[in-house]
Amino acid sequence: MSQVYVAGFGIVSALGIGAESNLKHLKKGVSGIRKPKYFHSKYAENYHFGEVPFSDEDLIRHLSFGPPENCSRTNILAQLAFEEAIQSAGLSTSELSSFRTGIISSSTVGGMCNTDDLYADANEFQDPSQFIHTYDNANHALELAKKFKIKGFMDVINTACSSSANAIMLGTQLLLSNQLDCVIVGGVDSLAKYTVNGFNSLRILDPAWCKPFDESREGLNLGEGAGYLVLKKSAILEKNTLYVNGYANQNDAFHPSATSEEAHGPILAMQKALVKAELVPNQIDYINAHGTGTPNNDRTELFAFSQVFDGIPPYSSTKSYTGHTLAAAGAIEAIYSLLALRHNETWKALNNPTPIEHFKAQEKDNLQKEIHHVMSNSFGFGGNCSSLIFSKVV
Repeated sequence: MSQVYVAGFGIVSALGIGAESNLKHLKKGVSGIRKPKYFHSKYAENYHFGEVPFSDEDLIRHLSFGPPENCSRTNILAQLAFEEAIQSAGLSTSELSSFRTGIISSSTVGGMCNTDDLYADANEFQDPSQFIHTYDNANHALELAKKFKIKGFMDVINTACSSSANAIMLGTQLLLSNQLDCVIVGGVDSLAKYTVNGFNSLRILDPAWCKPFDESREGLNLGEGAGYLVLKKSAILEKNTLYVNGYANQNDAFHPSATSEEAHGPILAMQKALVKAELVPNQIDYINAHGTGTPNNDRTELFAFSQVFDGIPPYSSTKSYTGHTLAAAGAIEAIYSLLALRHNETWKALNNPTPIEHFKAQEKDNLQKEIHHVMSNSFGFGGNCSSLIFSKVV
């Protein structure tokens, strides 16, 4: 039976540029969440953010293939992660330009990270700004396709916080149905007044550091970043190969910004991902939880765990390191899941002195053990719930 394997990946987050920098900070238990230096907002002093710790100019200097034509922060972050992904996978220019190679990305904010320019442009207060062509959330993908001469299938998904998890899922399906031979999948989002003001109006931003799965949790910290995976199909997988083993998307259909108390969507997503992977629940060695730190999300996700697993496996939320990166979260946390498999290590929960009562399987310290199967959850607004399972050939 054909399997979809991970040929390479690239990441940029509040923990730094590249997989090596991210892994180093995860190992040390160092969070990238802090008061922002480059994001300017009246809320900058009120909240902490998972800001990528570089200015746009410094980020551009890290690019190997020159800056994107439209230099919004979203486009720059996307290209940084994309470059690492294709380089780590060893993709040639001919592979990239093949009609059998595709790109599926995701973003919620797109070029609207330049919110003030967007407002001025929309109201014709000025001559069009340099960002006028970036506001469409697909612009970053168009830029990537143009720069790297990708001619094959392209799509951009916006299902809120599950966007890039769904990009991984769609890419996997296109490979298994023989529509493509290679696909680069992931997502990007950058900090923006547009999203910060929106989440502030929902009153779910924590003024301090977010505390996923803690009794005293108050909300989330917004973050930014990008993550891309290069997926290919193979009939034979060698030892230690990392591959996509299971996936499912289900809708909770309860509320625009909350999951139901019964957690229908999360439960079904995890159960169907397990069925797709042909695994039983106790074979999951670690769960990279959605874990936003909001009262509703953490309670319902833990309830879902209790319904799917007889004994809840070790779990933690890496959003306590990066903040909630919205459309990029699924891909960034998929990459952390792959790093956990590769290094047989999970990373301790941060800011979690008093775990939610009855649910205490969360990692309090870095755990080193043989890891074969990791589940990664991404639950988006509108009840769009996705679960991915990554495995390692042993």
